[in-house]
Amino acid sequence: MVFNFEQVHNYFERLVFEEVARRSEAHPEFTSDMLGDVACVALNRLPARYVRHDVDMMFYLTEQERHAIETALDDALKFGFDFVLERSTRLVPR
Repeated sequence: MVFNFEQVHNYFERLVFEEVARRSEAHPEFTSDMLGDVACVALNRLPARYVRHDVDMMFYLTEQERHAIETALDDALKFGFDFVLERSTRLVPR
């Protein structure tokens, strides 16, 4: 039997990556490495939701579940940006 797992991915990865890129415009002080750290911090605060197709997950969600995902995503990203910024300022020599 042949297995194909190439389509399996964490649903939140694409959302987080796109949102970090979008929000990076408001944070010109962030380097690309820092933005990668923001994505990691945010993803670690979100549950792993593995799917084969994003549309499959969205189809089965209620409006309340969609709202909860949007809120959790926003909270995780805000935390990620704040967390990385706080630690980067600690490393700057005075």
